[in-house]
Amino acid sequence: MNLSDSLTIAPPAEAAEAGASQAVKAQLRLREMILAGELPGGARIAELTLVEKLGVSRTPIRAALMRLEQEGLLHRLPGGGYAVRTFSETDVADAIELRGTMEGLAARLAAERGVAPALLAEAHACLDAIDATLAPSTLDDEGFSRYVELNARFHLLLSRMVGSDVVARELDRVKGLPFASPSAFVVVQTHSAQARDMLVVAQDQHRQALDAIERREGARAEAILREHSRITRRNLLAAVQASQVQGLPGVQLIRERA
Repeated sequence: MNLSDSLTIAPPAEAAEAGASQAVKAQLRLREMILAGELPGGARIAELTLVEKLGVSRTPIRAALMRLEQEGLLHRLPGGGYAVRTFSETDVADAIELRGTMEGLAARLAAERGVAPALLAEAHACLDAIDATLAPSTLDDEGFSRYVELNARFHLLLSRMVGSDVVARELDRVKGLPFASPSAFVVVQTHSAQARDMLVVAQDQHRQALDAIERREGARAEAILREHSRITRRNLLAAVQASQVQGLPGVQLIRERA
């Protein structure tokens, strides 16, 4: 038997794909650790410790760290290596404002370019489901979880309406910034007396934005979506000031003052 018959060597393309997969898995796990507080704000990242904890080599760990720096969860230290970032209320508010600006742009372009009837129908169905979720006078945890799911779905459909991979990709990147998700601060006020009312207002803005897109009113659609993001910002400020954010992933990274 030849030596070549006794060895199995992965082709370069397969080896590269496997390495990329390990980097993605490491990135997801590290993000979970940061947002769960396992890696606290300001903590220096020890590569060797992560190698042992995650069971992968240093190469995918380094790739994951670079990606998390790009996401904004880590910052590079002057002497080398990375540390977990912390955020002021202003940092988080700016990320939310940026998301609103990008979603407003997407809505305006969608209105100006037109949207396929099938996609509009899908968006209407999603909003109908949100209406049904918000029908009870009060919402339990299941109702809020359902709202978060449907809200994320509607905002995903908005990004698809523009018909631009460039805009959709950048919008996804912005929504990936810490705390900039459309539903980032919904769940922290689940038991607030005003929580459902806030969601009803947000749902009305969903309806108005979709109506503006269908009517090809770009400026109106953009203005509505930019204002819509400010609900998330108000939720943030109310939650932080009322100390209601203990259950929010990553909240320990927020500094109450800039």
